[in-house]
Amino acid sequence: MATSSTGASSKPLIEKRSIDYIPEAERHGRLLSQFTLWMGANLQITAIVTGALAVVLGGDVFWSLIGLLIGQLLGGGVMALHAAQGPRLGLPQMISSRVQFGVYGAAIPIVLVCLMYLGFTATGTVLSGQALGQLFGVSDSVGILIFASVIVLVTVLGYRVIHFIGRVASVIGVIAFVYLFARLISQVDVGALLQIRHFSWSSFLLAVSLAASWQIAFGPYVADYSRYLPSKTSSVKTFFAAGAGSVIGAQVAMILGVFAAASANGQFAGHEVAYIVGLGGAGATAALLYFSIAFGKVTISTLNSYGSFMCIATIISGFRGHLNVTRLQRLVFVLVIVGAATLIALLGQHSFLGAFKSFILFLLAFFTPWSAINLVDYYCITRERYDVPALADPNGRYGRWNALGISIYALGVLVQLPFIATKFFTGPLVAAMGGVDISWIIGLVVPAALYYVLAKRWHSAVPDQLILPVEQDTVDAQPSRAGRVHAA
Repeated sequence: MATSSTGASSKPLIEKRSIDYIPEAERHGRLLSQFTLWMGANLQITAIVTGALAVVLGGDVFWSLIGLLIGQLLGGGVMALHAAQGPRLGLPQMISSRVQFGVYGAAIPIVLVCLMYLGFTATGTVLSGQALGQLFGVSDSVGILIFASVIVLVTVLGYRVIHFIGRVASVIGVIAFVYLFARLISQVDVGALLQIRHFSWSSFLLAVSLAASWQIAFGPYVADYSRYLPSKTSSVKTFFAAGAGSVIGAQVAMILGVFAAASANGQFAGHEVAYIVGLGGAGATAALLYFSIAFGKVTISTLNSYGSFMCIATIISGFRGHLNVTRLQRLVFVLVIVGAATLIALLGQHSFLGAFKSFILFLLAFFTPWSAINLVDYYCITRERYDVPALADPNGRYGRWNALGISIYALGVLVQLPFIATKFFTGPLVAAMGGVDISWIIGLVVPAALYYVLAKRWHSAVPDQLILPVEQDTVDAQPSRAGRVHAA
């Protein structure tokens, strides 16, 4: 599974690049790091709560577990297809959206992605604040502020430190989850819970939607963490490394959440962290579990903050043509992002569970159409043949605004509205569907089909090969290629 790392130890601790193309000479890392990063990102308390929602909101244990697994596989496949783009293009995920939306037009889905990151960072910070508050004997609000400070530090340091944190979080997460499962099994009659089987389409599809939305939400930034891999890294292996880590980690966490909620007798909602830790014991054991919960949230919250920074830089660079981000500017960006998420966490910490469920289901309406368009374009229309230098040129191949991509995206959002069922909005067809929210399925299938048919006729000119920026050693060796180099 591993791709050899060359000179990784010589790379600076603090990342010097932001949204730039990563030259081959700076590529490093192993596929194993993709697996551990995404496993660590998923073995954490928010995933536990997401799984628990399937039961808290009316599902039984058996069918909730089946529905969650199906959702993991469907959503994880979408997420992993995005991950495979990273080594090939050497770019953050959302910059590639300029192919489908135009250099300026890509700002439309990117702004919505920023809102997603903000929401996930805020909700994760609430749970981490609870854990740190219990660990240090302070209020949840103080715990939230402590956690936010850690996220700022790790995000500013960047790519290498994030992957290191991911590896450590994977180890700590596995140990903590094995212990919690062992304690759960000793206290709860798991077999009896599995024997209670009352199938309901609405509850089953809710479980599928919860898991699928969890995985699909990684799509807008998953390539940010695979773009440093050598360009010759197998796309198939990248797909399985990132996808397997994410699916296995999330499913394990959600299984624990399902059993915890089913055995809680109504005590789970509102006391999520305390209840999970209570399964493991008290005293020093509880302290270690609180630490593992907070540390487990560091990985995913850093991914969200780092992704927000990438998105903001991408939006600005799209209109300015190019953006060199200094370390001071990175710090300012991150402070603003984490500061906003922390404020939301402080204001909304007492109504977390209901708001979180509505949030993760509603955000699907905005990200499934983007994901469908991006993947169909990359794998079926352009077939990886991007003109990377043109992504920074509003007057180039991809233009300022791509009416086709923007129109299909807008339609993809609108066509879901009748099928959405959240506290924010409930569509007129939800009641006829028995209260089942199938909007994410519509949001994937309709835009994908439309874009495939229409882009085959009206897509901008596709280059014969992938065109990458010229690297200095290539310029010296082949001066006749002024400005670009082609890769098969």
